[in-house]
Order: sequence, then structure tokens, then C-alpha cells
Amino acid sequence: MLAKVQSYALSGLEGVCVTVEADISKGLPSYEMVGLPDAAVKESKERVRSAVKNSALEFPAHKITVNLAPAYVKKEGSSFDLPVAIALLLAYGSIEGTVDGIIFLGELALNGDLRPVSGVLPSIISARDKGFTKFVVPKGNEKEAGYIHGVEVFAANSLREVVDHLTGEKPMQSVPTSSFTAATAEKERPYDLAFVKGQAIAKRALEVAVAGGHNILFVGPPGSGKTMLARALPSVLPDMAFNEALEITKIHSVAGTLGEEGIVTERPFRSPHHTATTVSLCGGGNKSVHPGEISLAHGGVLFLDELPEYKRSALEALRQPLEDGVITISRAGGTVTYPASFMLCASMNPCPCGNYGSRKRRCICTPNDIRKYKARISGPLLDRIDIQVEVDGVDYDDLVSETKEENSASVKARADAARKIQRARFENSQVQSNAEMGEKETREYCRLTPECESVLREAFESLRLSARARSRILKVARTIADLELCEDITPDHLYEAISYRTYGAEVNELD
Repeated sequence: MLAKVQSYALSGLEGVCVTVEADISKGLPSYEMVGLPDAAVKESKERVRSAVKNSALEFPAHKITVNLAPAYVKKEGSSFDLPVAIALLLAYGSIEGTVDGIIFLGELALNGDLRPVSGVLPSIISARDKGFTKFVVPKGNEKEAGYIHGVEVFAANSLREVVDHLTGEKPMQSVPTSSFTAATAEKERPYDLAFVKGQAIAKRALEVAVAGGHNILFVGPPGSGKTMLARALPSVLPDMAFNEALEITKIHSVAGTLGEEGIVTERPFRSPHHTATTVSLCGGGNKSVHPGEISLAHGGVLFLDELPEYKRSALEALRQPLEDGVITISRAGGTVTYPASFMLCASMNPCPCGNYGSRKRRCICTPNDIRKYKARISGPLLDRIDIQVEVDGVDYDDLVSETKEENSASVKARADAARKIQRARFENSQVQSNAEMGEKETREYCRLTPECESVLREAFESLRLSARARSRILKVARTIADLELCEDITPDHLYEAISYRTYGAEVNELD
């Protein structure tokens, strides 16, 4: 007898409907699985056999053939355990019931329990977009499934519960829809700009970066507060909309890094160690293609501390996502494109000893040492960082001062106001912030007066800027104008934006 059950496979974040076909025929007992399964799927034969028997159900002692269609799609992971078990039980007649229009996902333990699997949220969203409305998933995936509207999801603890539900003996209640507002309750943050003493210029640069979604680089000696400024970044980032949270959660669901809440409630802040490999940053693997740190930072911040210490190949891999907002990974297992629209925040010392340019400490590096150290960051990568700000050590009087520093809430309020202007400006386009503007938007929203054009021309020639640097200066100037609620860009806005590109010009001079 032949039975068919529907499941879903993922290619990146996009789902592919998989039909699990089980055929039981006369002959010597055997179990064959076809349809391009990977090792984890092939091993499901023993998990399914034990789970069925330990669930007080009869396992067929006949010739069994299981096909996962379409055969050209690579099937990975353990989420096919449940649909294979249900297909076998239906084909053998151990259970009677209808499974039409139901998607099954889940891994089986040997005792019949259902274990959570990764990628449930993007699978359900993809299946919903194809017209499926009913799903059976493990209890451990209940929370993430609850945030998807327009579907009916049943979360089971075991294979036996699924069987009893299908036969009508003990119907399960569908998972209630969760509220994203309730999930985003205010949390106390360990880092706040109020804890950063002095560094007014760096704080201003950070505010501009957040207001427009710009990449930022802090350059300064050890102990000047670069890392603390970066750690305070999440406290001033704009709140997430529900659609953004779902998009970010899809990536973390595929990677298997979702927390207990079942949805990402805060913008990601990823801080990989400088020994991270290119694959760990970009994503990939020997066979399957998994998201890396670049994709896990989508919608949030990728913080690279001690930037020159990262491998050159890893840093150069940042070029495409910084420009396009996506990363395309090609491996033997296939080619996948993941979202990678993040804000890059990086920090570095100005030289090997860290004291070059400091007013407080003497640099012991030779000019050649400094040149080699700065050359670890390529010009094309540096060109893609909109804001490059140099910071120095903090005076002792500032450290012990009782004067209260401006907190993150105040800075966030101004940045949110600027973001609101940008949302209204780009309402009918895919652009979300000034940093994402293309050439068309830049020409339309960054028009300059003759006086401003003269200022930018002089900077372009004296600092030997590239065409990309000119474009990014315009975008930063547009953000500064938004922060001041100005409709037009003025020379003062341009001067400030240009001041954030002087470090790159110094590097060019050394080269």
C-alpha cells in the first residue's frame, strides 16, 4: 500500500515542499530510502523503527520503500523523522485518518518523543505562502511557531500524541498566536552611554551612525573607551518592527540559535573573536550551507574588535555584504544567498603599540611599523566604512567628574526622530535608511547648493577621495541634516561628514 505525507526542506531561508512517499509491499523485510537524503535522513530508519515500536504501534515487517520527492532536492537534517513515521503507519494501516494539507516536521527519539528541530519558522512561513495552513511540529518549537499568523499549528510531545490526534482519539489544541508586543518588554541593559566619560566626538559619531545606519570605525589607543562605546550601541538602536523580527528570527531558526522566547526580540549584536575563520564569518560548511556571523548580525550590529588582527581573507569577505546587504555562499552542497544587512562597528589601535597620535603616551613604533599595521586594512574595505573617528585617552578629571553624561535613552530619542524622517522619505521603496540609498536616491535626496558643491569638491581633491567616499559623505551629511530636522544639506553638515573621513585619507598618505 502507498501513502503520502507532506513535509518541508530548506534551501537557505526558502522552503521546498517535500512529499514523503511510503510503499509497503510483499517480500523479504527490508527498508530502502531514496530521494537524495543526507546521512542524518538515512539514519532516520533506525530512529523511526524504534520510535514506532516504543509507541505501542506495529512496525511493518515487509519490504519498505520510502521516497523523498522531488528527488533533485538535497534532504538534510532530522526533521523528516515524523513525516516518514506517519507515512509508514498510514501505508501499513496501523492508523486511519486524513493528512491532506498537513505539513509534518520533527525529530524522533528512540522512545517516541518528539525533539525540536531547526528551521521550523522559515519552513512554516514558506509553506503558508504556498497555501498550506495546518502544521504538526514538536512541542519544543511551539513558541516560534506561535508568532506566525494565518496558520493552525499543533505541537506534540510524542509520536503517540500525533497518532491519537490524527485518529481523533485525543485531538490536540492548536498553538495560540503569540503577541510580539508582549515579547519585547523593556530589558535592563548592562551598557549605557551614560557610563562613558568624555569622548564627546566619538559619542556624536555614534549617534550619527545609528541615526542613518552607517558603518563606523573607532581608532584610538588601548583603554580609550572604544569597546565600551561599541557595547553601548544596542542601547541606542531603533526598535524592531514585527516583520523585521520575523526576518531575523528565520536566520537564527535555521542556525539553531533561537532562545526560549521563540523569536528574536532585540537587534543582534555579534562580536566574533579575531581568530574567526572566513567560513565562520560568511557561513557555509563541508556539505550543507549554514549562516555565519555576517548573516546572524542581519538587522543588527557586527562588532569587530581589533580589526587588523582578523585574517585578511575574512575581512575582504565583508565587501559584498557591506555593499549589497546579502551574502552569496557557494559550496559543494549548493549555492545559497542569506540576508546580511548589518551595521558594521569596528575598533582598532592606530599602530602596533597603540599610542600613535596620542597626547598622553609616547609611540615607540617606527614609521614602517605603522605603515605595515595600517596596511592590514585594505583601502576598498576602509572606503566602505562611512564614519572613521579617532579617539584619545580620557583625562583623569573627566573620569572622576560627578557630571552626569547623557544617557542612551536621550540619544536614542534623537536617532529615532531621524529614522522616522527616513521612513517617511523612503516609504514607497525598499530603502530603510540613509546608508542604504542607491545612486538614484542619493541624487534625489542629497542635492547640494553651489556653496556645498564647492566644499565637497575641495575635500574630494585635497583628501584624494574616491567616488564611493563622495557618495558616503553625502549620505552621512543627509543623516546629520535629519538629526537637526533640516530639509536641506548645509555646509556645516558637509564639514562634519567630511571630518569623519580623515583617517582614511591619512592611510592613503602613508601608502
